[in-house]
Amino acid sequence: MVANVIPTRVHGIIDYTTSGALLAAPEVFRLKDVRSSSLAPRIAGAAASLYAPLTDYELGAVKALPMKAHLALDAAGGALLAASPWVLGYRRHGVRHWLPHTLVGLGEVAVALTSKTDNGREGRRRRLGRTALISSAVAVPAAAGAALLARRRSRNGGSSATEDGEDES
Repeated sequence: MVANVIPTRVHGIIDYTTSGALLAAPEVFRLKDVRSSSLAPRIAGAAASLYAPLTDYELGAVKALPMKAHLALDAAGGALLAASPWVLGYRRHGVRHWLPHTLVGLGEVAVALTSKTDNGREGRRRRLGRTALISSAVAVPAAAGAALLARRRSRNGGSSATEDGEDES
């Protein structure tokens, strides 16, 4: 069993960093001489930079994509990136054409498998819901009691006398 130890906020930082690194990889690793070798990380980086802002985590802008779906995309993209040198055949051009793809791809899979799927908001929502329920269970009767007292006072001309005519003070 794989432990989910990477918080969603940290996963978001890894997402944006990795997608930027993948977009820059063809320049950094001098992969431009083999088109497929330079295209694979660019496609992976562009895809990640498109769905990261759509993810429902702390660094997401739109929060439309559930974290579990995001992690599935990360794992699939990482596996494809790691396999691309062999599937597309550019591994034969040298280590610099296959090692970065393989390491980053396997890293993506590892991060996807070890990231948390809940950013803690659901737990906070449940706790807030319980707090609101408890608060309303106390506040509603208290407000009703206050309203009854105010009504009685207005009937009795503003004094704090009870219906029996005795002063409560």
